[in-house]
Amino acid sequence: MKKTSYAFIFLCISCTLTSCNFLWGSKQDDTVDDIFKQGAIDPNLVPQNVGYVPVLPFFQGFVNPTDVYVGYDEMIYVIDDFGVHVLDQKGTSYVTIPIQGATDIIQDRRLHTYIAGRINVIRGGNQYNLPAVFHLIHTGSTNYQIIDTLIHPDCDVSRASTGFRGAEDEQVKFTGLATLHDNTLFVSRTGPKNDITSFSRPDNAILVYDADGNNTSYFAGLSPGSSGLRSSMGISAIASQAAPPQRTVGISTSRDVLITLNDPSTALEFRVLALNYFEDPDLGPSYRESANLLDFDTTKAKRFLYEPFRFKSPEDVYIAPDALQYSFVVDSGTDSFYQFTNKGYEGVNAPATYKDRRQIIASFGGFGSGPFQFKNPSGVCYFKRVVYVADKGNGRICRFKLSTDIE
Repeated sequence: MKKTSYAFIFLCISCTLTSCNFLWGSKQDDTVDDIFKQGAIDPNLVPQNVGYVPVLPFFQGFVNPTDVYVGYDEMIYVIDDFGVHVLDQKGTSYVTIPIQGATDIIQDRRLHTYIAGRINVIRGGNQYNLPAVFHLIHTGSTNYQIIDTLIHPDCDVSRASTGFRGAEDEQVKFTGLATLHDNTLFVSRTGPKNDITSFSRPDNAILVYDADGNNTSYFAGLSPGSSGLRSSMGISAIASQAAPPQRTVGISTSRDVLITLNDPSTALEFRVLALNYFEDPDLGPSYRESANLLDFDTTKAKRFLYEPFRFKSPEDVYIAPDALQYSFVVDSGTDSFYQFTNKGYEGVNAPATYKDRRQIIASFGGFGSGPFQFKNPSGVCYFKRVVYVADKGNGRICRFKLSTDIE
């Protein structure tokens, strides 16, 4: 018996030293090699090699995932063709919430969850499929409840005195959600009616709701039908500076946002916009452009957020709530992930030992299924220094971390 045990131990040691290719086959793997080539670096020894590296395993098995979000409850929410999947940090699925036409998800500090989707309603004896925002509680369990539903056009107070537009209202979409420190909800939408002289608000707009679901205002000052630094043409996403993890102090109270524009009918010069909240004593609150992002300081960075025609089809945007305040964009037109500073510089901070003090470009992508490639990326979020990307065409949720954050 002892001889058998010794022989087995010797075999295991031999396999370790020789890789056991003759028994188990080669361990050579192109994906692993790609990750090690770009990710297995020691930033203290080779500080010039700074970039994002994959955090494996990627979460697989989704059908056309369009959004990913980590909530204040620290659960991971993934939207795909089957609804909203609720996962833990290891990727284990707990529950799937069947929301028709779900496209976007957000959570406020009360752990109330909002999901943008569609709903069938009867108007004038006819059935219409209209955009809606579903307000849920207890989404981390099978006891989730829908406690309210914001349905277009009734959820817009400016439409109270106007009639239902039938097929035109059916063309409206709710495209993005964001929450603030005080549980205010922002809802971006697109649609065909954008007459700025009309009493009702344009379809290309961002609506504002209080914590009770009341429509209190909208983003005044945006142009629904023209390109520019205050355009709202074809909004595809919105991000605020208040985001998980939950903190009793230090959470941002800013009402400034980033939005993405994905209108394919117009060659928009700027498709990712920073909008600053402004209160006029006479005219009330409105949003203005961040013109300072047009200052391209080439001593600080090589590329910039506001370079003309920088993006093709930006699908989502997210702002890191930590001290770095990086912003992240995924673009389905270039199958790429982009990262910027809060000043609009593309790239991450250079290590102290790096001679070139400009931001180091860490954006990456390209069409494919490799660990640094995407097929139609549609969602992005950030939680505790990990970036999550909904890689729609590959049916997966990718995770990445800066090489300088790896201990």
